Formats: sequence, structure tokens, C-alpha cells
Amino acid sequence: MAKLMIDYLDDAAAECPDQIAFTDENNEMSFLDLQTKARSVAQGLLDAGVRKQPVAIYMEKSVSCIAAMLGVLYSGNFYTVLDTHMPAARIEKILDTLNPAAILCAESLSESAKELAAGDGRTPALCLVYEEQLSLTPDLEKLHAVRNTIIEKDVMYVLFTSGSTGTPKGVVTSHYAVVRYMEAAREPFHMSKDDIAGNQTPFYFVFSLLDIYGTIYNKSRMYIIPQMYFSFPALLMKFIEEKKINILLWVPSALCMIANLKAFGLADISSVTRIIFGGEVMPIKQLNMWREELPDCHFINAYGPTEGTDTCTYYELDREFNLTDRLPIGVPISNTQVVVLDEQNRPVVGEGMGELCVRGDSLAYGYYNMPEKTAEVFVQNPLNPHFPDIIYRTGDLVEFNEYGELEYAGRKDFQIKHMGHRIELGEIEANVSSLDGVEENACFYDTKKQRIVLFYSGKAEAKDIKEALRDLVPDYMVPGKVNRMSPMPHNLNGKVDRAALKAQL
Repeated sequence: MAKLMIDYLDDAAAECPDQIAFTDENNEMSFLDLQTKARSVAQGLLDAGVRKQPVAIYMEKSVSCIAAMLGVLYSGNFYTVLDTHMPAARIEKILDTLNPAAILCAESLSESAKELAAGDGRTPALCLVYEEQLSLTPDLEKLHAVRNTIIEKDVMYVLFTSGSTGTPKGVVTSHYAVVRYMEAAREPFHMSKDDIAGNQTPFYFVFSLLDIYGTIYNKSRMYIIPQMYFSFPALLMKFIEEKKINILLWVPSALCMIANLKAFGLADISSVTRIIFGGEVMPIKQLNMWREELPDCHFINAYGPTEGTDTCTYYELDREFNLTDRLPIGVPISNTQVVVLDEQNRPVVGEGMGELCVRGDSLAYGYYNMPEKTAEVFVQNPLNPHFPDIIYRTGDLVEFNEYGELEYAGRKDFQIKHMGHRIELGEIEANVSSLDGVEENACFYDTKKQRIVLFYSGKAEAKDIKEALRDLVPDYMVPGKVNRMSPMPHNLNGKVDRAALKAQL
């Protein structure tokens, strides 16, 4: 029988039961604790008659939330983690799409969870309180029988991402995809049982997968870093030092915050041996500051969409980069193939730009209850007309560099036509990132006024940015409007909030 992530938890609970797996501000769980609590949660769902259905998890980011996720999996269901801090209107949109059979909530959130479970125009969901489920004694024979009915191609979770129409899209991912990803990620990310991860990303964000399930797969350890610490660099640096954290899987904006505030001297973080970043473009300037601070650390640029179960390609830095260079996204991870197609669906080989398309073991099934959206981007491989062969069209434009590595060139929807020239807004952003006094930036095109608009944070003056850019890019690429932000807005994933900035146009 093919193994699922719950089987890997069973292995860890048997082999190293007392080893601490996950720790947050208030609690910690060994692998055996985690297994025991997850099985109790599963028993509650089985007693309620919930089977092979979506279960929404409405809990704060914590080790208990991880136990709830695994409990859903033991019960043969699949989960969606809800962000408890997102606007109620967005949660309602997610629940309208998901129509969960149950909402599993923390006791402290039970009142608001009951309101969500009641629904408005949808089938009411059961509301199960996590703490109450822990008193249940698991029927191991019944749980074993349920496990025997789960196959690896069954759905493991539905993770919601932003939708261009304003309705979040739920990416449907299988057990098989996640296990294959854990297998593929171990070698390129140098993962082992000795890992001590410092988790930064939310559990509803795909980048957290490697933190959570990598810990279970490798029988290692993960600390959930208190969110508040990312506003207080001294606390963050001390936390890394005290816990001897050796692997960081962070979004670039979190790394840039440390570099921009020159916080390296606040503690000894030499325990960090690997920094894996992804989710958005990492500016070379701040990356070089990290490399100078940790010269023996492995720095890895991990590229991949939620629809590909996170990382599809990776690049471990092996040379120096100038401030205006593009950082490669590298080569495919072992369970994945990437196909670069031009506008006529022909493969791009050597020179030329094309859309990055993904196929392989970790491809998602599509979007939950959105067949039209699924059909737009999960399509038949145009290079193979002979049998069903689905690829995911990422919408990302890439080029091959002289080393045969892929470089991210921007989004198809970031490509604009201005003054008769085809322009990648990402190229402008990369050059702005290289300037002194700039911390973060994002570019947009104002179609009404037909001008490029730049938003940035940092000490640099707007006029100085425009002047410096004239030495780096053609005049037609120099933004017509430059706005300083203090601070730059970020979404709940920690990335620059492009939607909020675009609204200001």
C-alpha cells in the first residue's frame, strides 16, 4: 500500500515517540502527542458521520491547528485551513465554494465558527470544537479500516488562493502529490532528521507545506515563530539563536526586512545552514547582504505555484550576482517536468521567452467547484496529441540563460505595451531594487493615463529614483509616477500586497 503523510506520522510516533515535533508560543507536541490528538479529532469526525468530504479548520496558527489538519486526514476527509484574521466576506466566499461538511474550530473561536457554519444560502455545516474532540478515545480498529479505504489519489487538502474575479480559487491537491513532493524536496533542500525549522508562513499558504510535512517526513523539528517577532528584529534574531534554528523557508519580504534594518548583529544566527525562499522575486541587493552575513549557508531560490504543490524548479546559488541581474529559478525538481511554450504553443529552446507550464507527480487536480477556471489553465499538453496529458499553464514568463537555467521574466499579465514598446514590469522592479535607499517596490501600468506607476518604500527620494533609473533602463521604461509608501502594504502571506497598491491607481 502506498504511503500517505499520516503513515509517516505513524512511523515517527513509533520510532521516536517522545521527540518534540512542533512548538509554538504556548504548547509543544511530540510525534506521539501529535498522533494521539489527531486520532481523537478523527474519531470525532467519524462519529459525526463525515467521510470523504471537505472540513474547514478555523483555528489560529498553532501546533493544535497542525493536529487538527492531521485529524481530518486520519478520518478520510480533506481540509481547508481558514485564515481567522481575514475579512468575514472573504471567508464566506471560500465557504460558499467549499460547502464544507464540518467546521473544526478552537473553543475560543466557537461562537464565530457557529455563525459561519450556519451558512447563508448554503447547506449548514457541523461545528466541532477541537478541544472537545480531544476527550474522545480513538477506535483504532475503525481508524485502521478507514485508512485502508484511502488511496493516494484521494484529495488531501483544498488551498484557496486569490482569484482575479474577486472569488478565491480552491486548489485541489492529492495525498500522492504531497508525498511525491516531500520525496523530491529532500535532496535539493538538504533536509534531514537534524533539521530545526523556523516557520514564518501561514498554514493556508502553500510555502508552509515543507515546514509542516517535511518535519513529519524527515522526523525533524519545527518552531512556529511568533508573528509579532517579525515586527521586532531583535526578538526574531534572538529566537533563531536560542532555538538553534538551522533552516528557514521564508518569503523574500521577511528576509528583506532583516537586511533593510541591518539586524544581523543583534544575535548570533550562525546556526542557519539553509535559507529557502520563494513566493515572489528576491532582490539581489538584500540577498547579497544575507550571503555576506552567512557565507557558508546554502541559499536556494524555490519557484512553484500552489497548483504544482509548491516547488517546481529550484536554484541553489553557486556564483555571484550583480544588483541588476535576474536570479535564476533554476532547474526542475525531480518529480516535475517544465515545458516553456511560445504564443503559438511551440517549445522554446535556447533563446526566446515563453510561458512556463508544469506537468508531473505533484500537479493539482484543478480548482474546487470551478470547472471553467480549471479548464482555462489545466489543459492538454499541446506537444502531445496522442493521449491525455495535463499541464498547468502558470502564466509566468521565463527565459533560459547561458547556463541552461530558467530565469523568471515576469507575469503574462505584467507584460505591457507602452509607447509602442513591449515592457516587462518585473524588469523595472529588478532595477529599482538595485538602487540605494529602496527597500521594496512594485510597478503597475495605469491604462487610463497610459503611464507606468512605481510604488516603493525606503529612504530614497522619488526624483532620485527616476534619475538613477535613466542610467539603467530606456527612457520609455522610467515610471511616469513614483509613490513612496511608509510602510509598503503586505498581505497575510507576507508578500507585497499588489491588490491594495493597484487599488490606489
